[in-house]
Amino acid sequence: MTSPLNIRPYEEADRPFLRTLYLASRKQTWTWLEDDFQLEDFDRAVIGEKILVAERDGHLLGFASVFTQENFLHNLFIDPQFQGTGAGSALLHAAETTFTRRGSLKCLVKSTNSVGFYLSKGWIIISTGESPKGEYYLFHSPCK
Repeated sequence: MTSPLNIRPYEEADRPFLRTLYLASRKQTWTWLEDDFQLEDFDRAVIGEKILVAERDGHLLGFASVFTQENFLHNLFIDPQFQGTGAGSALLHAAETTFTRRGSLKCLVKSTNSVGFYLSKGWIIISTGESPKGEYYLFHSPCK
């Protein structure tokens, strides 16, 4: 029997694993990029953000980070071996509860699995844009 999934606030002891997860997930997902991904990218990516962690049986499954001042979901990454277990949905829901009004996020167009995930959760594409990593969709959350 599987233990329940726990969503909790980030603790500094989580940093080494989340650095590794962030690095491995981007390498596996963003295959079209030839970026020089580094462990320290995690540190820069979450500065000033509220970080939520998904955990089950003492194992970290993923994280989300929210720039709360803008109601902006900046990162949501799940360890590839735990995708499809509900961790992403639980983290997304927890992130949405931090919003004080309609939330937003950007998702790379080529990240088709991620785009499908957000659409399946009721998020709406409102525009497209260009970033150094490629074209992205700007999503708005379901009504708040």
